[in-house]
Amino acid sequence: MTPPALADLPPTFFSARDGERLAYREMGSGRPLVLIHGLFSNGWTNWVRYGHAGLLAAAGFRVILPDLRGHGDSAAPHDPAAYPRDVLADDGEALIRHLHLSDGAYDLAGYSLGGRTVARLLARGHRPGRAAVAGMGLAGLLDVTSRAGFFRRVLQDVGSHRRGSPEWMAEAFLKTTGGDPAALLPLLDSFVGVDRDALAGIALPVLALSGVDDHDNGSAADLAALLPRGRLAEIPGNHMTAVLRPELGIAIRDFLQEPPLTA
Repeated sequence: MTPPALADLPPTFFSARDGERLAYREMGSGRPLVLIHGLFSNGWTNWVRYGHAGLLAAAGFRVILPDLRGHGDSAAPHDPAAYPRDVLADDGEALIRHLHLSDGAYDLAGYSLGGRTVARLLARGHRPGRAAVAGMGLAGLLDVTSRAGFFRRVLQDVGSHRRGSPEWMAEAFLKTTGGDPAALLPLLDSFVGVDRDALAGIALPVLALSGVDDHDNGSAADLAALLPRGRLAEIPGNHMTAVLRPELGIAIRDFLQEPPLTA
């Protein structure tokens, strides 16, 4: 099935806590599933373009696809004051309130920065029925500084990266999504790690999902081992290519459709 074009999924807007205008899209009907995209991406590119959202919608989910602050159709202010610490979790909470999603009555998944945002929401006490943290290992949750320098170089030196370098490839992706470096740079300073004890206290089922060759953000296996009800799944690819694979959506679907454990 051909994924819908961006123009065929018009955004809906809601207000963040600070009044900024944020966007999300929807596909399908059924149990709500919020899918959060990665840095430099947007809801359509991360989840719709490669078929994941369509697969999940066909499985009976109401797929909700926010554009993070600074990305896609959401507000992308240049003022650093618009990016306080943990603002993406603040925005996630605003979306959950806007959609009237109650604990246990929805599911939550994210890729890369989206995976960290999922973990931040769980650490702050949100309790979906199930959650999937994809493209994000334990080290990337505990320490947000290890990769921030890389992305800072990408954004500060646009146009000067050596062809074929990791920075050049990240910039090329940024260009495909129309990302705004002047908005994304201050966003980097808003990132907050997740405390190890907080992760160890998350009692709901969580899928730690990673490309088998993805080592950008630490070990998904270590994350799964720390979580009380963690589950590890590995799919083909590295950090940039695993998101293109149908196995990503399939792994999330299969995890979310598992029958609940009985006492």
